[in-house]
Amino acid sequence: MSQPIVALVGRPNVGKSTLFNRLVGRRIAVVDDRPGTTRDRLQAPCEWSGVTFTVVDTGGIEVLPEKVAAGIRPGPERPLAEDSSAFIPLIRAQAELAIAEADVVIFLTDAITGLTPADKEVADILRRSQKPVFLAPNKAESPRVREAAVEFYELGLGEIHPISALHGQGVADLLDRVVEALPSWEVEPEDESVKIAIVGRPNVGKSSLLNRLLGEERAIVSPVPGTTRDAIDTRMEWDGTPVTLIDTAGIRRRGKVQPGVERYSVLRALRAIQRADVALLMVDATEGVTAQDAHVASFILDEWCGVVVLVNKWDAIEKDTYTMLEYTQHVRQTLKFLDYVPVLFISALTGQRVNRVIPEALAVHQARHDRIPTGELNRLIREAAARHAPPSKRGKRLKIYYVSQPGVAPPTFVFHVNDPQLVHFSYERYLENRIREAHPFTGTPLRLIFRPRRKNDR
Repeated sequence: MSQPIVALVGRPNVGKSTLFNRLVGRRIAVVDDRPGTTRDRLQAPCEWSGVTFTVVDTGGIEVLPEKVAAGIRPGPERPLAEDSSAFIPLIRAQAELAIAEADVVIFLTDAITGLTPADKEVADILRRSQKPVFLAPNKAESPRVREAAVEFYELGLGEIHPISALHGQGVADLLDRVVEALPSWEVEPEDESVKIAIVGRPNVGKSSLLNRLLGEERAIVSPVPGTTRDAIDTRMEWDGTPVTLIDTAGIRRRGKVQPGVERYSVLRALRAIQRADVALLMVDATEGVTAQDAHVASFILDEWCGVVVLVNKWDAIEKDTYTMLEYTQHVRQTLKFLDYVPVLFISALTGQRVNRVIPEALAVHQARHDRIPTGELNRLIREAAARHAPPSKRGKRLKIYYVSQPGVAPPTFVFHVNDPQLVHFSYERYLENRIREAHPFTGTPLRLIFRPRRKNDR
C-alpha cells in the first residue's frame, strides 16, 4: 500500500498553499494573496510523529461558477489572480478529484471572513465524499478570532480546529488528529524512478502532452499561456520502468518574467530541471524554434540534463516529402549546441508519435549512464590528438597524458594535461565530437574536465 493521502481543500484564498508549505517544510506551492493562484494539484511528503503521508494542495473550490460565467467577479480589493476566473470549473474538478483520492481531508476556511455560503457548499461536497474531514478555520491568530470561529460548527462537520497556517498556531494539534485518522501503510522504497521534466516556453502544449501520456486529465489544459503555475510530479510505469513526469510552468526570457506569481513559477520550473534526469524541450511547430526556446535550452544545459526536443503541433503543418528533414535542419541550426539530441515531431492533440516520447527519453537516460572502458578511451583520445594536434600558446603545446571517466549522469571525463590554460574551446569541442563518434551518448551533454598532471598521476 502507498502512503496515505491528505488533501487540503476549501474555497479560494483561505490559505491552503500556506498550510501546504508549512506541512512539507519548504516553499513548493506558489503563495499569493489573490484567489485563484493555485490551479493544479500539488503533492509532497509530510512526516509527523513518525508517520509519513502525502499532502495534496488544490485549487480553491468555487461553488458558484455560473456567476463567473455571467460576468460577476470578485471586487477590486480581492481580484482573482490574473484571469483565473476562466479556470474556476477546472479548479473545482481538480479539487474534487483530489478529494476522491484522499484518505483524509483538511477543510480550510477563513476565520476572519467568517462562515460564507461558499463554505456551506464546500461542506456539502465533503459530506458526500464520506471521507474523514477536519475543519480548520485558518487565520485565527487572535483570541477574538478563535472564539468567533465557533460559528463553523454550523457546518455539521464535527469539531473545529482553529489554526494559523502562516504562524503555525494550532497546526501541531491538527496534525495529531489527522495522523490518528490515517490508515496504516507499508514503507515504500526510495524513489528510483526516471524523472522526466516537460519544459518549454508558455503555451507550447506541455500539459496537453502530460495528459496524453497519462491518458487522464491529470493537469489542467488550456490554450491560455501560463496555465501551469507549479511543477507537478506524476508517477507512471512504462514497460516495467518507473517514471516520474514533471509538468512545469512555461519559462520566459529573464527580462520578460513578470514579478510575483510568474517569477516564482519560473523558479520552480528551473528547480524541476535541476532534479530531472531528462528534459523534454517542447517547441511549437507553427512558430518555429525561437530565441526563447534557445533560452530554455540553455537552462537545461546549465544543469547537465539529458534532452529530447519535441516539435509539437506537427498536425498543424502543411507537409511534403522533405518537410521533416528541412525542419530538423532548422532545429539543428537554431540549437547548434544541441546537435547531439534526438528530435521528435509530435502532436499532443492527436497523439501522433506520442508513444515514442517516453522510450526516447528512457534511451537518453540510459546514455547518461554509459561508460567507456579506460583503455578504449585513452586509445580514442590518442588517435584524436594524432589526427589533429593539440593547440599551443606562446610556444607551449598542450599535452594530454591520461583520460578517465570517473562519473556518469552526466558522463564526465577528466583529462590530465600539462597546462589546462592551453585548452581552447574549439579543441575541447573537437575532443567531445571524437568521443561521440565512437559512443554517441545520445541526448546527454558530456562534461570534460582538464586538470594539471600531478606527480602521482599515470
